[in-house]
Amino acid sequence: MESPVNDIEAILFDMNGTLRMREPHEPTQRAAIDRIRSLLGMENITDAYLDELTRRQKAYSLWAQENLIQLSEEIIWTRWILPDVPPERIKPVAAELTLAWSERKGRTVPKLGAEETLVELKRQGYRLGIISNTMSTIDIPRSLDVYGWRDLFEVVILSSALKCRKPAPEIFWEATRKMGVEPVNCAYLGNRISRDVVGCRNAGFLLAVIIEPGGKPRIDELDQIAKPDVVIHSLGELLNIFAGNGKNTNERILA
Repeated sequence: MESPVNDIEAILFDMNGTLRMREPHEPTQRAAIDRIRSLLGMENITDAYLDELTRRQKAYSLWAQENLIQLSEEIIWTRWILPDVPPERIKPVAAELTLAWSERKGRTVPKLGAEETLVELKRQGYRLGIISNTMSTIDIPRSLDVYGWRDLFEVVILSSALKCRKPAPEIFWEATRKMGVEPVNCAYLGNRISRDVVGCRNAGFLLAVIIEPGGKPRIDELDQIAKPDVVIHSLGELLNIFAGNGKNTNERILA
C-alpha cells in the first residue's frame, strides 16, 4: 500500500514555538522597554503601567482568537491597548511598537535542528512555506532575514497581513493559492492542536504533524477535537517522515 506521504508536495510550518522560540535575554528586553518609552514619548514606564497594557493586549488577543480576526497594528494600539493616547501619535509607530512589545519578553532564536531540517527538506524537493498567527507585520520577516532562511520558503503567510487567524481555513488556502498547490498535497507542522491541526484539517491538508516538547502530549482546551497524524518531539524527526518518500519508513510512522 502506498504511503500518503508520497502525495505531499509542500510542507508548511507554524513559526512561534515550532521553528523558533523566545527566550529571556536581558539586553533585548532592556532595549525593548527603552524603545517603547521612546516611541510613546514617555521618560518613565512603570511596571504597573506595563501590567495594564498587558491586560489590554490579552483582552484583544482573546477577542481576536474567538473571532478568528487579526486587526491591523494601528487599530490594536489605538483602540485596544492605548485608546487614551491621541491616535495620530500612535499610528505612525504602531508596527515598531508591536515589535518592541514582543521583544520585552526576550529574543527569538531558531529551534534546535530547524535550519538543518529545512535545508534537507528543500534539498529533497519539498516546497516550503510558513503560515503563522502574529500581531506583528515585521517580526517574523525580520527573523527570517536574521536566520538566513528567506530563500527557503516560497510563501510567508501572516495573520497580521491577511487579517484572519488560524484555525480559519482561509489563511491556509491563501498559502496554497500562492504556491499553486492543492491542499490535499500539503502537510502542516505546528505546536497547537486547537489551531494548527484543526486549521489544516478544515483547509483539507493531507497530513497534520504536531511537535511536542519533552516527549509529553500537549493538552489544551480544544486539543481533543482533532488528532494529528504524527507527533514528533524534535524537528529532526521530520526527516524520518519525509526521507525521500521512503515507503517503509513512512508506512511505519503513519501506521
